[in-house]
Amino acid sequence: MTATMPTPARKRRWPSRVFSNRIVQIGLAAWVGFSAAIPFLAHGTVPFNQPMLAGVPYRARVLFEIFGPVVALIFIAVAYGLTRRRVVDVAAHAPEPTVALRETVGLLLYGAVVLIAGQFVGRFIGSHGTGLHLPGSMFGLSDSVTPSEAFAWALYNFTFYAALPYLFFRRRGYSREQLCLKSSNPLNDALVIVVILALGLIFDLPGSAIWRLTAHQLALGGALTFALSLFGTGLPIMIFLTSILVPRYQKLTGSTAATCVLSGFTYAAMHLTEYWTRYDSPAHAALSVIFIVLLFGGPGMVKAYLTLRTGNAWVHLWGYHMIWPHLTGDTPVFVKIFAIR
Repeated sequence: MTATMPTPARKRRWPSRVFSNRIVQIGLAAWVGFSAAIPFLAHGTVPFNQPMLAGVPYRARVLFEIFGPVVALIFIAVAYGLTRRRVVDVAAHAPEPTVALRETVGLLLYGAVVLIAGQFVGRFIGSHGTGLHLPGSMFGLSDSVTPSEAFAWALYNFTFYAALPYLFFRRRGYSREQLCLKSSNPLNDALVIVVILALGLIFDLPGSAIWRLTAHQLALGGALTFALSLFGTGLPIMIFLTSILVPRYQKLTGSTAATCVLSGFTYAAMHLTEYWTRYDSPAHAALSVIFIVLLFGGPGMVKAYLTLRTGNAWVHLWGYHMIWPHLTGDTPVFVKIFAIR
């Protein structure tokens, strides 16, 4: 009699491997559960201060949130196609699991303190808490933000999310390569950046308010947007999430899909204090969390996946963050803040 050999885990088809992962199952459950909860909490109205979406019908806004992760999967599929011949082991950049877990938990606790403290620091300096996005970013500006607030926002986020974590981990002996800050294939990295950026601009540029700016506003406002957004949100996300946490998530889970889901949740958590969120009632608080997770979970997964496929955190910064959506989407906001004529 011939014994039947069990199928090795590595031989299992990728859908089975992905959907049997507990972390992926939690992510799917959150997506379905949060989507189903919106009508019961919103009662036909989205209660957030997002001027650019004020004219969008309620159903369209809800569908935009629900299907946001699907758009993220399109970017992931494109990234896979562009990097399918590459072999990159980002988990090798992280230390052994016990150390990786300790560093991960420590950094997440540190990030939570920085996120909460930003609300107090921002209101001490101006009239808004300091979050990962400057008030007006992505959804339009409906109140007053001063230039000093914009500079303070960039300085705070760069210092506490980027500079200090980077210096800390460098002092612990991690190289630029271990922090995913060095390219192993510049040509393919450039290809990924160009294609992902082009795909994003196809989504973003039609109907963008950037077309209504004068040449002077576009030049000066664009320069300010690029510089302040780079320090205020681009580098902080790159260092905190994709440089440090992504390799450790990969080491701890051994799964690309689970790493992407954890990164999506982490990226969303870093935006829980966004300027447009409302925590003045249980229903509004629940809706704020739901909209944050659905809106930022997908982009967080894409940023992680781009890093996992290339081993280079700069790829997501230039292809999927700084130019689009921030330079193209936020230049009108900075033009208004700095009163550029």
